[in-house]
Amino acid sequence: MQFFIHYFLHLIFPLLIARIYSRASWKRSYIILLLTMLVDLDHLFADPIFAPCRCSINFHPLHSMPAIIFYLLLLFPFRTRLVAIGLLWHMLTDGLDCYMSSLNC
Repeated sequence: MQFFIHYFLHLIFPLLIARIYSRASWKRSYIILLLTMLVDLDHLFADPIFAPCRCSINFHPLHSMPAIIFYLLLLFPFRTRLVAIGLLWHMLTDGLDCYMSSLNC
């Protein structure tokens, strides 16, 4: 169930966010939100790359508190707001995943 919730929140729920954020160009918004998942490239620098019980928040550099504060600041300029929403949603989803992992590991 955790796997389903995690990927639903990463792939399907952003579609709802895109529809709410921009009804006229929701497809473009959805693509931008999906592209914010590139933040997971920092997982490639971890050893091992995937560890099922490891929390990505505060472990990977782009999932750290300084990075999250930067993403919050990106909410203020209109031009970067959608990217900020995508990045913060990603962090929220990963944080929920950390919580669910802590119950199972």
